[in-house]
Amino acid sequence: MSHRTALKALLSHWWRNPLQLFTLLIGLALATALWSGVQAINAEARASYGSAASQVAQTQFDTLVSAEGQDMTISDFVTLRRAGWLVSPRILGSLSTTEDFELQVLGVDALTAPREAMTGDLQSLPLNQFFSGPGFALISEDARAAVTALGLGFSVEETLPSQTALVDIGVAARLLEREDRIDQLLVLPDQPKDLPALDKVMPHLKMLSPQATGDDIARLTDSFHLNLTAFGLLSFAVGLFIVYGAIGLAFEQRRAMFRTLRALGVSLRALIVLLLAELLIFATLAGMIGVLLGYLIAAALLPDVAATLRGLYGADVTGSLQIRASWWASGLGMAVGGTLIASAGTLFRLSRVALMEAGTPQAWVKAARRVMRVMAGLGCALLILAAILSATASGLTQGFILLGALLIGAAFLLPLLLDRTLAILEGCATSALRQWFWADTRSQVPGLSMALMALLLAIATNVGVSTMVSSFRMTFIGWLDQRLASELYVTVDTDAQAVAMRVQLDGKIDAILPIISAPAQLNDQTGEIYAVQDHPTYRDHWPLLNEAPNVWDRLQITGHALVNEQLALRAGLSVGDKVPSSQGQEIVGIYSDYGNPAPQVIIGIDAFRALYPEVPERRFGVRVAQDRIEDITEVLVNDIGIQPDAIANQARIKAMSLGIFEQTFTVTAA
Repeated sequence: MSHRTALKALLSHWWRNPLQLFTLLIGLALATALWSGVQAINAEARASYGSAASQVAQTQFDTLVSAEGQDMTISDFVTLRRAGWLVSPRILGSLSTTEDFELQVLGVDALTAPREAMTGDLQSLPLNQFFSGPGFALISEDARAAVTALGLGFSVEETLPSQTALVDIGVAARLLEREDRIDQLLVLPDQPKDLPALDKVMPHLKMLSPQATGDDIARLTDSFHLNLTAFGLLSFAVGLFIVYGAIGLAFEQRRAMFRTLRALGVSLRALIVLLLAELLIFATLAGMIGVLLGYLIAAALLPDVAATLRGLYGADVTGSLQIRASWWASGLGMAVGGTLIASAGTLFRLSRVALMEAGTPQAWVKAARRVMRVMAGLGCALLILAAILSATASGLTQGFILLGALLIGAAFLLPLLLDRTLAILEGCATSALRQWFWADTRSQVPGLSMALMALLLAIATNVGVSTMVSSFRMTFIGWLDQRLASELYVTVDTDAQAVAMRVQLDGKIDAILPIISAPAQLNDQTGEIYAVQDHPTYRDHWPLLNEAPNVWDRLQITGHALVNEQLALRAGLSVGDKVPSSQGQEIVGIYSDYGNPAPQVIIGIDAFRALYPEVPERRFGVRVAQDRIEDITEVLVNDIGIQPDAIANQARIKAMSLGIFEQTFTVTAA
């Protein structure tokens, strides 16, 4: 018999059993779709990080910022240039042009900016428009409407991050109402020799090296993408179990055909090659369908992922999806490789069965039980690995390996446990009918084992993830209730408004608590130092993970501080240690700080004012009785002139925070 005829005979099974063919193709396609969709999302996000880093972040330059939290001005730039320093000013800020669009504005001085800081050559810009009063912007594709509403001319620059506009620094100052204030100065390379020292020219400024300007977004979001990859891989594994079941059933039903083909002269090697060719045809077809479905899944989920990354990490990800070779090739490779893995056990059993036994169920069951024992051995090895990792794992990747080993190890043990349990029940049967029932049930285990393993993984993952998310939600809500103790949060525009607020509300409220902070270098990272006033609000509601005796009394004494959990874990700090900063306060407590990747320190308000006397008090928490919230809000708006959108009540902030939280798990739910 020719190999072509033998292949037709093998394929004829699928034409007679279209439901099996559909199960095989759809199982593999869905597994590939979930995997390739996750890879497409990750690839798009990482491409956006790279674009942002190369076009806007400018992490290759040293940066000058205020060392004392006070404003930097254009006069600082002029003084440094006159002293010989080659620096370029920048302004960064955001504008809410519509209800749901936040435009990121980057103002640069085109005449002094390094070439890498400009998108394109200066000569190619329409200079008469770029420096004009209305202004001209280089924008990302999705910022057209926002820039048009601002009355700016524009040109679309594809390499800019999403929701970004690059404008002249004067235009940025006007749009952001900065007057003569700037945010930072880029220090250009190749500075002149014999420059005067910075502390002599500008003692209130400090230089941040590229690695200290902030965490690299790609590294910051690695855990998020690892989480997506783990879910995609788990979904792919469950899909492979479905594929394995379909392949196993097809092989079971074609046992007699294999025996006939062998008897007609088809060698075992040729039969296995033909079966592999058949499976590769199906794998390629299902893989292409899966990649297409993965593209659709990624396109549907990418806006939610972008919103999550922007809300949690401040990372801008474009909302459009590009077809990249990395993820579609990965999808096809996983489809083909997964099919080969799923069929390996069945092909191995076929190669071990004698010619005349190939059509008998007993021979296949016997071979299947040998495979069960091998799988059980692998399962025991994986469970031992999980036990070792449970005592030694210290990183996120090792944690995922632990979970994977535990899940797959338990799944591999399931078929042998079922077989042994049914054998025991068969031996305990007291009648022929019962013995037949248990024996027949046991004979079904080889064919059903993979489906049951897939079900085990699906149920375990569903229960585990649902429990994790619900537990995290309850913890987060409890944390919000503690942290958001003030009934109103108010932001004023001027010191005069702050004074007027204190005068107008005197005797009408319980307390006005200033919320002030300043940037600082903490453990070689850019973080924030906050001040707290001595008030029962903090004593009664602030969540502390670890604390020294009389923590709140000691906090108001200069030289003592609270640190957030992130800083404590990264620097290996505990109560009694020193804060890794220039001030080096003694740590008297560690607090939880969900959703904030940056290090943070809290000190007493008197100590803060001594360190940062120029930092204005513009944000406040207002403690007021619930039944007086509306009256106090009217006073703030009508008598003091504070804008309504600068007043946020506790319920509004909780709703916004919970919205970000729910957004975080959108992809997980999908």
